[in-house]
Amino acid sequence: MNFRFDHNCINVLNLEKSLAFYKEALGFEEVRRKNASDGSFILSFLGDKTTKHTLELTWLRDRKEAYNLGDNEMHLAVRVDDYAAAYEHHKKMGCICYENNAMGLYFINDPDGYWIEILPIQ
Repeated sequence: MNFRFDHNCINVLNLEKSLAFYKEALGFEEVRRKNASDGSFILSFLGDKTTKHTLELTWLRDRKEAYNLGDNEMHLAVRVDDYAAAYEHHKKMGCICYENNAMGLYFINDPDGYWIEILPIQ
């Protein structure tokens, strides 16, 4: 057997706001969408234009309250080719929520409070 990563999923309250954030912050764009026939959910799959791995944003029509993210120990991690430029971009966006200069990384948070770790390409 040979397993490989395909996608990760997070739930979002405002799909359009999340799509705009992921495009501006990380350059991720929608590559596929699944709409429930009854309108109860939308699955939007975002790609990074480099890998086949996708991030699934799940929007549920009847969900109104924020999702419980616990202590935010679960997070996404991405690598960037120009770490300094990414840092400045995210600083201007006001989405940096944690920095660890000693480890050479920082985190941004999306509109629903999910943390995304930003790392330089090694």
